[in-house]
Amino acid sequence: MDPIEQLLAERACRRLLLDLVRSLDLDEPASVADLFTEDGTWTWPEGDRRITGRAALRAHFGARPAAERQTRSRSLMSSVHVEVTSPDTATATSYFTTFRVDDHDRSATVGAGPGPGAGLGLGPGRPRGEPPAPPAAEPDVRIGHYEDTLRRTPDGTWLLAARTLFLPRGGPAPLL
Repeated sequence: MDPIEQLLAERACRRLLLDLVRSLDLDEPASVADLFTEDGTWTWPEGDRRITGRAALRAHFGARPAAERQTRSRSLMSSVHVEVTSPDTATATSYFTTFRVDDHDRSATVGAGPGPGAGLGLGPGRPRGEPPAPPAAEPDVRIGHYEDTLRRTPDGTWLLAARTLFLPRGGPAPLL
């Protein structure tokens, strides 16, 4: 494979993986399915769960309970290693840390909205120097990695053919 083609394939695969995390973080779960092949799979070895097919993935991620949609998450991806195995296939391993916070209490939002201290990290309507209210619950931190298989479609688009989630660490984290 030409070195430039390999770099472009690696870049496209890396971007695909980051787009998937972004879709989940921005609560656009139905769009996650569009990043998979028609027969794509997402597997959670713990609990022996597996979802197969774009339609099933769309249904799964689009049917998140209201309580889950009340949670804000932000994921940090690191060490995204893409190995192009042929002109049309690749594998990837990426590590992540996801922070989830219950969104029921928006008073913990810092620097948003009008009022004294807005934009200064004091929150809306808080007097200068008064710290923001703590969140209603401690953040939930998930640490793990994904192992992915990617395929290039006939039109040149890279999609996920298989994703496996490994989650060796998860649970509430103390406030810092």
